[in-house]
Amino acid sequence: MKGHLRQRSPGSFELKVDIGKGADGKRIVEYRTFRGTKRQAQGELAKLIVALGRGEHVAKSALTVGEHVADRIEQWVALKQITPKTAERYRELLRYQIAPYIGGVMLQALKAPDIERWHGALLTSGRKDGQGGLSKLTIRHAHRLLSKALKQAQLHELTIRNVASIQPPPKVTRDEVTILTAEQVHGVVHKLAHRVIYLKTLIALFTGMRRGEILALRWERVDLERKIIKVCEALEETQNGKVLRFKKPKSEAGSRDISLPDLLVEKLRDLRRQQLEQRVALGLGKLRDDALLFPRLDGRPSSPLTLSKEWAKAAASIGLDGVTFHSLRHTHVSALIDAGIDVVKISKRIGHASPTTTLNVYAHLFARREDKTAGAINDAMAALVTV
Repeated sequence: MKGHLRQRSPGSFELKVDIGKGADGKRIVEYRTFRGTKRQAQGELAKLIVALGRGEHVAKSALTVGEHVADRIEQWVALKQITPKTAERYRELLRYQIAPYIGGVMLQALKAPDIERWHGALLTSGRKDGQGGLSKLTIRHAHRLLSKALKQAQLHELTIRNVASIQPPPKVTRDEVTILTAEQVHGVVHKLAHRVIYLKTLIALFTGMRRGEILALRWERVDLERKIIKVCEALEETQNGKVLRFKKPKSEAGSRDISLPDLLVEKLRDLRRQQLEQRVALGLGKLRDDALLFPRLDGRPSSPLTLSKEWAKAAASIGLDGVTFHSLRHTHVSALIDAGIDVVKISKRIGHASPTTTLNVYAHLFARREDKTAGAINDAMAALVTV
């Protein structure tokens, strides 16, 4: 392997390296510009030659960070390695958090200090309107996307190393999840009894099921005799509600059987009876086994975003303004922890990939439950103690 050094102007050198022969038999020569002293230029040339000898050299490319990340996202979609919802989120992160800051940087020129400065910019002025910074969690999501793309750039010999693995994202301090008090749970159970959202709320509170899992429920997966719900799929929403699709859980643990308390079994019996009577009145015949529990009037699946909006209005009406629908799931887990259920059983019930995930989210609840405010919740969920 041959290399040559030529001074172009004071402090500027041209490095010429003979890469070898290409597939067509022609010689491949690479030129690089180096700024510094002659001794430093000689050292850089020596590094290039050594890298070639070790097979660690990557061909010079004008590919930018933004172009590479965009290409990776489309490749992951084509290979079905990510869901449409994940692809949508990745494109948003690229558009708003990556492209405006480091998207134009040459992929091979990206350095760890660039990553550090990027984090700083997002923390101080990363919002779309420029009025303030982003949360550390959002920055961490953007960093993970970049790191995933850079890892493949390294794999495909587009860059020497993944600099995002060298410079870590800002450390996220997990805020305590919102847990409803016994009084608030009482309000949910009794004050929302005549609302359309009532049964969906009870299912979330007494099973810990996610929003998309509840809206994907079909009657064939509700065994009222055995008092069990089988979770097999979830409803995913993309393009701001324009596209709805049923998908299987992310992991095997997501497919699970959940035992039901008697209160919820009776409410589900009432719902099934009401739907049967309605179909008879309309001359539509018997209820299909694969019918959704909570469809729209035309039978199509309901929107998860719409459910969140419905809950927000209902919650505000009973003094829970700002409490999200997902807090019902957190409250369910809190009650199980307070009742002494072990983390493995809790993890299986709520569909976490592993008990480690459960501990990461709810560690503070396992560490302290001295106030026993969940006692009333446990009374209402007594049937769940033998999970």
